[in-house]
Amino acid sequence: MKIAIFHNFMDNIGGAEIVALTLARELEADIYTTNIDFLKIEKMGFSDVRPRINSIGRLPKKAPFRQQLALFKFRRLNLSGRYDFFIIAGDWAMSGAVNNHPNIWYAHSPLNELWAFTDFISKQVISFWKRPIYKVWLSYNRWLTRKYAKKIDHWVCNSENTKNRIKKYYYQEATVIYPPIDLGPDLNYEEINERAKKDGAENYWLSVNRLVTHKRIEKQIAAFASMPDKKLIIIGSYEKGVYQFEKYKKFLKSIKPENVEIKHWLSNNELKELYANCKGLITTAKNEDFGMTVIEAMAQGKPVIAPNEGGYKESVLDRKTGILLSSLEPQTIVKAITEIENNLENNPSFYQSACRLRAEDFSTNVFITKIKKIIHDSGKGTKKT
Repeated sequence: MKIAIFHNFMDNIGGAEIVALTLARELEADIYTTNIDFLKIEKMGFSDVRPRINSIGRLPKKAPFRQQLALFKFRRLNLSGRYDFFIIAGDWAMSGAVNNHPNIWYAHSPLNELWAFTDFISKQVISFWKRPIYKVWLSYNRWLTRKYAKKIDHWVCNSENTKNRIKKYYYQEATVIYPPIDLGPDLNYEEINERAKKDGAENYWLSVNRLVTHKRIEKQIAAFASMPDKKLIIIGSYEKGVYQFEKYKKFLKSIKPENVEIKHWLSNNELKELYANCKGLITTAKNEDFGMTVIEAMAQGKPVIAPNEGGYKESVLDRKTGILLSSLEPQTIVKAITEIENNLENNPSFYQSACRLRAEDFSTNVFITKIKKIIHDSGKGTKKT
């Protein structure tokens, strides 16, 4: 079966892009996208997928032109007859469902810019004078995407959280298939703990995010500012030259204390090494759709600190694989860090087995098996025209 995958952008590689690349590798499928950064793709360990990635045209980097033109380009894309099945794996590529059947939309978020994050964007991201324009843009694209959504043959999404949003905003029922994580080899915890004692490893906390405002990274920085004896390493991917990313990056660097380090664009191997040697992962993303970084951390046997909201409630087992925060006040974060560190001091293996076992629920094999079944069942269904 020949399969095509639609993803709006491939120039900033995060969780959604890794899912698309994993699908392409495991299903031997072709990817159709707009902007591509092959160097970033290769650094994340997907050099073998590169020949399968095709651009349908470059787009400007600035929002909302970037999103609007992606929606326009995929609406005009017609590969019917060239492929047997289509997977929409990027939310602004959902208009590709109009001409290409049978299809599924694997939704990471049902277009949060149009629905779940509108208050946040209006009040904290865009200028006051742009708000009336933003409201017009919202109204038009809500109508347009609901129209295109009628062409989706089967809805699939990454969490119960996203499923509820799809039901609320697009009135559709979706099947939940959690995104895939590369578990790597089985872990030898005794060897890990001995190496940590010998090398002095695990003396830092890790944070892995896109540098966008709804990740609320300043909350992490505020907590560590009150703990100068502890270290936080923030891995922040961003799009160079894009005002929103550059502005937030500049802000974070202006407020960070000496015990907080910010790095950009590490290779997959470098990132895995940081996961392997950290005390744990901390994330503060607002109502995250799913949140793949917490699974990546747990796959290395590391505990997670995350807000008690969004997809984190589905992945993190409170007090077993980490701590779900009741608030993001600095003292609440500090208290969680202290609790986990005390547990680790008393027993270095306190979280390891539970974390690894939980991560296995999100393995690539589990994901691909479920996706193949959806493709098989959807392919037998009626095509929407």
